Amino acid sequence: MIPAPLSSGTTKDRARSDFHLSRNTPAGGLRARMFALTLAGLALFAPPLPAGAQATGDLGLVVERASGSLLVVDQSERASIGRITGLGDLSHASLVYSPDEQFAYVFGRDGGLTKVDILAQTVVNRVMQAGNSIGGAISDDGRFVAVSNYEPGGVRVFDADTLAMVADIPTGSKTVGLVDIPGTKFVFSLWDSGETWIADLSGETPQITRVKGMGANPYDALVTGDGRTYIAGLFGEDHLSALDLWQDPPEPQSILPGYAEGREGLPVYKMPHLEGWALAGQDFVLPAMGQHEVLWVDARTLKETGRTPTHGQPVFAISRPDGRHVWVNFAHPLNDTIQVIDSVSKEVIHQFAPGPGVLHMEFTPRGHEVWLSVRDAGKVIIYDTETFEQLGEIATESPSGIFFTARAHRMGL
Repeated sequence: MIPAPLSSGTTKDRARSDFHLSRNTPAGGLRARMFALTLAGLALFAPPLPAGAQATGDLGLVVERASGSLLVVDQSERASIGRITGLGDLSHASLVYSPDEQFAYVFGRDGGLTKVDILAQTVVNRVMQAGNSIGGAISDDGRFVAVSNYEPGGVRVFDADTLAMVADIPTGSKTVGLVDIPGTKFVFSLWDSGETWIADLSGETPQITRVKGMGANPYDALVTGDGRTYIAGLFGEDHLSALDLWQDPPEPQSILPGYAEGREGLPVYKMPHLEGWALAGQDFVLPAMGQHEVLWVDARTLKETGRTPTHGQPVFAISRPDGRHVWVNFAHPLNDTIQVIDSVSKEVIHQFAPGPGVLHMEFTPRGHEVWLSVRDAGKVIIYDTETFEQLGEIATESPSGIFFTARAHRMGL
């Protein structure tokens, strides 16, 4: 017999219902067992999952830069499960995910913006929105995708569903360091003018806040996970600049002033990358421009807390999700090596050479594994982050960026 539905009577009547009695009482136990049997019976008539159904939370994409394709990978299986082709020039490509993790928006160096379905493993839509682009971001509500352009400069914003352009924000400059922040806003910096702009797309038309005096030639930027602190690296000056985005209006603050003073700047073979993953505990760990070291900055005071000499010029300094270790890779010609730094002692605790051309690192969401793209060896190599043991490898075509779907739920990535 199926139990009668709960009465829609008063709160007092519902409180007396034996459905709410402890299962330790005879009436409560009987009702709980009958309820469980009912659910089991309903499950027998539930529609089956579609054949080949695949959840998205365990998936990721690897950029294959030479062939203009994406390799679809499964974290748990440590294996590739498909390939998506026809994405154009991916020599400096990045991507972001829709909130439901099903779609990725890929920013190609040729100015192409491509929407792909990682479950169907197909291209959904593709638009050539500029001549040369350098990354992008998706708004906090998932409605808009913004692209940062070198040529013709500026930022263009697109509807995430259709890829129809909804806003064109000319800047007269190459734009870099584009990130999303709360309130359907984007923040980006201008290489040529040394400004940072905040674009608010919550209304009918974009509202722009211009912050001047950031410094000469910002080349990249990061934002903290709460969307408050924005830090821009500078190619043309011996410091970095920070903004407190909770200020109205924000005012630039110089951090690490003169960090290379008295030392010769080395040739820069590859620009360092700054991302929100650079927060290790209470410190930012930032690659030094033109130096063989990483710089530690207190995230609250923005004061320097230490420096760590490194094997070469750092490109990525990525914190393990728990913040205890930071993994660093390096620019050419020393790009075959990885160093692991302990965030407490700020000392290198492990160094190894996975292979020629280590371009990118991506941690699994809880940090038990790290996946490395080794471009010139044509493979992704997977390591245990505690023991540093190699766990597996996946053959790929000239891999670069690795992007797991967990990024869909993190700001600034």
